[in-house]
Amino acid sequence: MCGPPTATVMNSLGHVRPLSMSFAQPLPLRSGAVLRDYTLAYETYGTLNAERSNAVLVCHALNASHHVAGTYAGDPKSAGWWDNLIGPGKPLDTDRFFVIGVNNPGSCFGSTGPTHINPATQQPYGADFPVVTVEDWVDAQARLCDALGITQLAAVIGGSLGGMQALCWSMRFPSRLRHCIAIATAPNLSAQNIAFNEVARRAIVTDPDFHGGHYLAHGTVPKRGLRVARMIGHITYLSDDTMDAKFGRNLRAALGAPTAQPGDAPRYTTQDIEFEIESYLRHQGDKFSEYFDANSYLLITRVLDYFDPAREYGGNLSAAFATAQARFQLISFTTDWRFSPARTREIVKALLDNRLDVSYAEIAAPHGHDAFLLDDPRYHGVLRARFERIAREIGAES
Repeated sequence: MCGPPTATVMNSLGHVRPLSMSFAQPLPLRSGAVLRDYTLAYETYGTLNAERSNAVLVCHALNASHHVAGTYAGDPKSAGWWDNLIGPGKPLDTDRFFVIGVNNPGSCFGSTGPTHINPATQQPYGADFPVVTVEDWVDAQARLCDALGITQLAAVIGGSLGGMQALCWSMRFPSRLRHCIAIATAPNLSAQNIAFNEVARRAIVTDPDFHGGHYLAHGTVPKRGLRVARMIGHITYLSDDTMDAKFGRNLRAALGAPTAQPGDAPRYTTQDIEFEIESYLRHQGDKFSEYFDANSYLLITRVLDYFDPAREYGGNLSAAFATAQARFQLISFTTDWRFSPARTREIVKALLDNRLDVSYAEIAAPHGHDAFLLDDPRYHGVLRARFERIAREIGAES
C-alpha cells in the first residue's frame, strides 16, 4: 500500500505506456447509482497468445494504479509498483504471460473519478462521485477483459485490497479465471481496521480546505488532511520490528548540526520534529498530498470497509465461495497485523469447506503489511512456482 519501489534494472520491461478505454454502456453500481460514459486507464505487458489463454489480471491496492511494471520514458525512477515481481524472467514472467494492470473507477490515476467531469453537471464530480465497491470494480475489469477479447484469465492476482478483488473475481465470475492469487488480504475488515480508515477520513473532511468535497471549485486542496491520513495509514502498513530497526528512538539532528549522536539530549519541544520517525512520517504525508486526490481516498477506504462477501450469506464465508471454481494460492506474512495470517486462514478454511484446490503460504517476514510489495525470496519463490504451474497448464512454458 506504499508507493512504488525504486526502478529495477535487471530483467526490466523497459519503457511502457499507459492506455485508456472508454465505455459508453452505463455501469450499474451496487449502491443503485449508475456510472455513465466512464474511462479505464490500463497497461499491458507481454504478448497475448493466439488462444488468448495467457492473460493475468493484476488488481491494485488503495493508492496504487494501473502502472504495475516497467518505467516511463524520460523518468528512470518511475518503476511500476510491482516491478520487482513482473517482467522477463521474473516470477510473473512477461515472456510467458500477457499481464494487464487496470486503474479502478474512483481512483485518481486516469480512470474516471472525482476529479473528472460529471456529464450531468459539466463540473468535476467532487463529492458527488458515486460510492463504488469491490464488486463494481470487478464488473468494470470484466468489461475491459471483454473488450480485449479475453473470455478466461489464466489468473487474477492482487495484494491487500487487490487480493479482495481477486477473491471477488472467483465468486462473481467463477468460470472466467483459472487461478486466484490473493496476498496479504482478508475476507472483510475488522472493526479496528474500519476505525483506522475512519480516523483518516475525518482528518480529510475536517480540513478547512475540503469544502464538503468540492475543493476544486474553490481552488483548494485539503493537503493537511491528506498528510495526516497518509501518516495514519503508513503506520499500519509497517511492523513494530521494522519501525524499531529503521528508526528506533533516534533523534533528528538539531538545526545546523550534521547528525544526531547517541546520547544527545532531546530538545523538549511540543511542535517541532524531534524524532527520526516523525520526520519520516511527515515526509511520506507531504509526498502523498501532492499526488493523491482526497475524494478518491475517501471512496477507496470505503471500498475496503464495505467488502464482506459473507454478509449476503448470513456471515457464512463458506457459502459465499460455494460457486467458486478457481485454484487458489493464498499468502500471508507473520508480522502483518493489519491483515493478519489468521484472517487469511479464515479464507483457506472456507475454500477447503468447498473442496477447492487451495495452497497456503505463511511467510515469516519482518516487514508488516508492506511485505507483499518487497523482495522476499521465499514469497517470490511461492509465486514463481505458482506461475510455472499455470504456464504448464496453458502450454506457455519457455
